[in-house]
This record gives sequence, C-alpha cells and structure tokens, in this order.
Amino acid sequence: MADSPAIKAILKPREKDIGEFSVRRALPFVQQRSIGPWVFFDHFGPVSFQPGAGINVRPHPHINLATVTYLFEGEIFHRDSLGNALAIHPGAINLMVAGRGITHSERTRDALKVTGYDLHGLQLWHALPEEFEEVEPSFHHTAADDIPEVEFDGAKVRVMMGTAYGVESPVKTFSPNLYVEAHLEDGAELTLPEAEERGIYVVEGEGEIDGVTVPINAMTVLTDETTTIKARGKTRFALIGGKPLGRRYLDWNFVSSRKERIEQAKTDWKAGKFGTVPGDDEEYIPLPE
Repeated sequence: MADSPAIKAILKPREKDIGEFSVRRALPFVQQRSIGPWVFFDHFGPVSFQPGAGINVRPHPHINLATVTYLFEGEIFHRDSLGNALAIHPGAINLMVAGRGITHSERTRDALKVTGYDLHGLQLWHALPEEFEEVEPSFHHTAADDIPEVEFDGAKVRVMMGTAYGVESPVKTFSPNLYVEAHLEDGAELTLPEAEERGIYVVEGEGEIDGVTVPINAMTVLTDETTTIKARGKTRFALIGGKPLGRRYLDWNFVSSRKERIEQAKTDWKAGKFGTVPGDDEEYIPLPE
C-alpha cells in the first residue's frame, strides 16, 4: 500500500519464465485481479537475443478475451487459426479477439535469428463483456501512424485505445476501455484522463504522484483522487483503465465469466477441437496438467 490518498497500491510484478526469456507479470495479483476490463499485463524485455535465439511461443488457445500486443522495440511474427500471418512492429496496436475460441503462435522470423535482435514490449489481455464473450474470433492490426498523438508542454501522449485528451483511438473496443502511452521530459507534468479504474506502469524513468514515487517496472493502482503525474527524469509509461466487468475466472490462457466454460475449453483443447494455425501446425503447447 502507498501512503497517499491518490495511490491505492504499488504492485511489484512477479518474474515468470516463459522459456526463451522471462516476463514481468503485473496483473493479475491476489489483491488486484483486474483494472477496469484489463485482467492480464505482461512486460517483456528489454532483452537482446544473440544469433540463433529468439521467441518460439508454439500454438496455444484463448477464449472469451482479447489480447493486445504492443512493441517498443523489435518484432514478433504472429500467426493464428483465422489465417492471419504478419510481423508485429513497434508503435502498432495488434488486437486479437478470441471470442468463442482462437489459436495463435508468436515466433521470431529466421532472418532475425541469423542477425540477432532486441525485443521490448507489452502484452495485455482484457476481458469481454458477457454479451461479447462468444463472438466470432478476429484480428485487428492498427498501424503506428494511425494511433492518435497529442503533445503538451514536455509531454507526448498516444491514445492507443479509448478516448482521452480530445482524441479517439480507431482500435476496436467492446466496453469503456482506456489504454494510453505517455512520454514525459524531466520535470514535465501531465493531467491524467479519468476512468472508473486506472493503473500506471512505468517502463522508463519514474514518476511522482502526490509526493509518492511511481517506480519503474511496477503497476501503480490509482484512486479517484489522482489527477496528475510528474516525471523524474525522462519517463515513459502506459496507463490502463476503464469500467470493470465483474468477476472473471482465469486459468492458463482462458478467461471467462463462467468456470464451466473454462473447463469446456480445456476439454476441447485436449481433444483437438480448436482450429490449427496455417503455416504453424506441426506443434502446439499441451494443456498444463
């Protein structure tokens, strides 16, 4: 807990090994299962892959959620069971709506394995409102140049999802949802957008709110009283928030408002009832037992 009426909690992520490297998992926490509709927040890198190395996340399933992949540096090659196959690059927003069920993989292209490369980014999941949990799966790529930017004195803000600072992101949303990225020069102050729930994750530098440090590599959960943040050094952070959607169950890669739906998804994955990924159908991640 933080000693400030503006900060509810500061959550230090757990390091989680995902094979080729580790990630910092900032959501969910026991004391903070979600922030608005956001139920999962991973920060990976910065990591330097030597020649011959890279990420090889084999095909795996999702249901009843949407993933948002965003890179600061590097590249990830995405494939899914709908036939989408594209390289994810810095600055773009990549929204994968799992809905009733989707399979996807995340790999490093062979060309990058030859040279080696750096990788740094975020992957977030947001729950879907109950009426949209079983929608048809889809994938939406929004190029970096199409994300609206607003500049203030010493600050540049990108509105990745939702509406803030007088602009609206073109990225599809299913409920009141907010995702903003901000770059602040040393000493710059920024008024934060309002949302029913909000959290800040700093990836460079550190901030200050009401005299309390907003540290790097941690999720700072804000209260309704939080209005501004001040940069200590050159600072970059993501702000997430929105309207909470009620309790969601999370088990492995599955998120749902219904426990029985997750059990059905487990059974379906073991039985091979999810779609396969064209061009990447020779292996998969088994259901953890």
